[in-house]
Parts: sequence; C-alpha cells; structure tokens
Amino acid sequence: MTKTEPPWQKSTHSEEASSCVYVATPSPGTILLRESDDPESVLTTGAPQLAALISTLRMPHQPPRT
Repeated sequence: MTKTEPPWQKSTHSEEASSCVYVATPSPGTILLRESDDPESVLTTGAPQLAALISTLRMPHQPPRT
C-alpha cells in the first residue's frame, strides 16, 4: 500500500517568495503543519492545541517572573 500525500494548503499569511507554512487535515481532528524550507518535518496537532498556541502567540509579551 502506498501512502498518499495529504492535500496541503498554503497559509494565507505567507507572503509570496518567502518561507511558507502549509496546513493539511488528513482526518477529522488531526491538523498537520509544515514549513516550506523543511517539508519533511511535519508537526501533528489537534484544533484545541493549535488554537491555544495561536492564542498564546498573540498575547502581548510578558517579562519572566523573578
């Protein structure tokens, strides 16, 4: 049996001629992410985890507690 490549979609936030993030959803509840410079490295996650990551990245920077 041959493994088929999932349909990858380029992020709408990636600019032309730059490093791009690609997203695929091969099955319900599974999200795959890869970067154009290293397409063999694929991150597997779920919607709640990806939403938490994006939410955290959008937060204003907080200095570390001492």
